[in-house]
Amino acid sequence: MSASKIRRICIIALLCLVMTIAQVSAKEAKQKRCLTECKSRFGIVSAFGEEATILLAEATNKREYKINGNIFTTGKLRGNRVVIVLSGVSIENATMITQLLIDHFNVHHLLLSGIAGGIDPDNKVGDVVIPSKWAFPLEVYWNGDSNVPAPCGTPGDLLCLGLKLSKFTSTPNSDYQVPVSGGGTVGTGLFMRDTFVRNNSNFPDGEYKFDYKVDPELLTVAQSVKPQLDQCGAKNPSLCVSVQPVVRVGGRGVAGPAFLANPNYRDYLFKTIKAVSVDMETTAFAHVAYANEIPFIAFRSLSDLAGGDDFTDVGAFFGSGLAEGNESKVTLGFLEAWAQKHPEGKE
Repeated sequence: MSASKIRRICIIALLCLVMTIAQVSAKEAKQKRCLTECKSRFGIVSAFGEEATILLAEATNKREYKINGNIFTTGKLRGNRVVIVLSGVSIENATMITQLLIDHFNVHHLLLSGIAGGIDPDNKVGDVVIPSKWAFPLEVYWNGDSNVPAPCGTPGDLLCLGLKLSKFTSTPNSDYQVPVSGGGTVGTGLFMRDTFVRNNSNFPDGEYKFDYKVDPELLTVAQSVKPQLDQCGAKNPSLCVSVQPVVRVGGRGVAGPAFLANPNYRDYLFKTIKAVSVDMETTAFAHVAYANEIPFIAFRSLSDLAGGDDFTDVGAFFGSGLAEGNESKVTLGFLEAWAQKHPEGKE
């Protein structure tokens, strides 16, 4: 055998060895995705204290872990091994806590359980919404007028800035319009953008997304859950809503850094992107789940019509705990249904 042929065989063998080592390393890296505890678990995030309190009270075999000043509680909940954490309000907290959860525990699915403001005027206080997708409408390009932005030379082209305009606000006067006295509107120049995200599947280019879609299997199981929701809250039974709350599945949930108390912007979100609810955490949670390629779902019980002083049932949430009680019923019912489909071993 010639020296050149031997050299070629050696090079091929070396390349095969390098590829094998890389594949093994990648597999090990994925398996060692748990800095604190490595038992396979359903990760559950709540933003408000009352939301998490009800779930923690139902959990068994609990053990607490303090990580960066945050308490993560492992245990068993309705037949599932879980790890529950309180994120605190805001996009920033939801992002940080969800990533900590993924890094320190072996999370196979993610669930967010909480309360939200309603956007769809047909929804009522106490209803629990389970959107099929989540978006960031306040990821914007703030232009000087209502003309489609053209920073890269062509109207709507933002790629020279590393940005991408959403399909929902890609025409003139599709920005958020504010009513003015005497009739008519004036543009704010706020045009919605897609959000850039990179993960192992879309590496190295990444992608721009407007919607983060809920996992189809999780959504299917959620659709099967039919709990009897309360009309009066447990804390103050004298405060009740006038309409029987129901579970509503589908539509687009939205989240952002602003606490929405503006009826006009609420109407804009409903008319422009058919949003059903708004909060300050879920889309950040969904973004982190997508970046880590972990299936997710979120349940939100409506506390009020966001920014609506015309919504007489708003006191039912703040005074009675109705919203968090109803969302916990849906969460617990979902976990029970999931465990029947995917039974796990004892804690």
